Amino acid sequence: MNRLRTPILAVFAALVALAAGLWLGGHPTSLPNVLRQIFVEDDRALRAEVIDTIEDNFARRVDGGKLRAEPSPNGIVRSLGDRYSRYITPAEWEEFDQSTQGQFEGVGLSVGEDKRGLRVLTAFERSPAAMAGLRRGDVITAVDGESIAGEPSELATAKIKGRPGTSVELSVLTPSTRATRTLRVERARIEVPVARGKLVTRAGRKLGVASLAGFSTGAHGALRVEVKKLLDQGATGLVLDLRHNPGGLLDEAVLVSSAFIEDGPIVSTRGRAKSERKFEAQGQALAPKLPLVALVDGGSASASEIVTGALRDRRRATIVGTRTFGKGVFQEVKRLSNGGALSLTVGSYYLPGGENISDKGITPQVKARDLPRTPRDEALNVALDTLRAKAG
Repeated sequence: MNRLRTPILAVFAALVALAAGLWLGGHPTSLPNVLRQIFVEDDRALRAEVIDTIEDNFARRVDGGKLRAEPSPNGIVRSLGDRYSRYITPAEWEEFDQSTQGQFEGVGLSVGEDKRGLRVLTAFERSPAAMAGLRRGDVITAVDGESIAGEPSELATAKIKGRPGTSVELSVLTPSTRATRTLRVERARIEVPVARGKLVTRAGRKLGVASLAGFSTGAHGALRVEVKKLLDQGATGLVLDLRHNPGGLLDEAVLVSSAFIEDGPIVSTRGRAKSERKFEAQGQALAPKLPLVALVDGGSASASEIVTGALRDRRRATIVGTRTFGKGVFQEVKRLSNGGALSLTVGSYYLPGGENISDKGITPQVKARDLPRTPRDEALNVALDTLRAKAG
């Protein structure tokens, strides 16, 4: 009997401690003096660190008194009124870091926002999502039985991600048939195929299509590999597909542009606490004379717009598609002593022609829109026709 009583008492004590911890977490004044001093002082120190970092680095001057009136790091950052700045908790940091390294733990999807949830843009080849039957155009409406309609994409995708080997239940709507199905998908460590290439024949001409999914570390190298393969196969022109590409690292944008531009300006940046920096083409261009089309849409943002703007302003490519997102500012990540970080807007970037495209984006020279409910890729077809005309 005593053997059984001990583990039962231990479980009971743990439950009591958990309940007390949850209650006291929301009522710090009820903590004993010693514990209150430890936790409250830690909180004050973190808030002070967040405020100091913002005052030193944020793109605009801020009201320190307004920041100090906020009770939490999240509240402090929200008070900036900047949709691109965010506080990253220690638990979120690993996921954030993975996203810039080109790998994450999830089911292998590229998604876009949809008022009903998340619209599937791509299910990566041989990923758990693709093997479960998710296809481009599907809409994920619920995760583990909870609706994600109207939620920000970052929050909704975070619910899908998790430890490899665990599973997640997805409610999936196929708009073309209006049928809804429930899928249980096992998570895995996903190596994101950041660049992909394919060769197509158009009116007897071999043309290459190189798709870039993001600007994570090493993206420029992956793209160069794909472009070289296409050139070796006889491609006489190239479509650089930047649709649904939300951007990433500034350095990668410069290096991707440098694959097609031999020398000269790519982008410049300026900020309140930062002097102007001018970035020029680096290294040896892989295809400086190859006929080129850049294909973009409303999901092409940030680093994608830097590349698109450089190719346009340097008269290196014809821009095809729909107006880009319009993100003319850039962020830097500042680590915090608690293991978290701040991703802060620290300045604006300017295209070679001097333009900042905040809120207005880049308008393509040739309009083309894909219709997601059809099996054809109408926008890519227009891009290929445009390229074929350029290639002669």
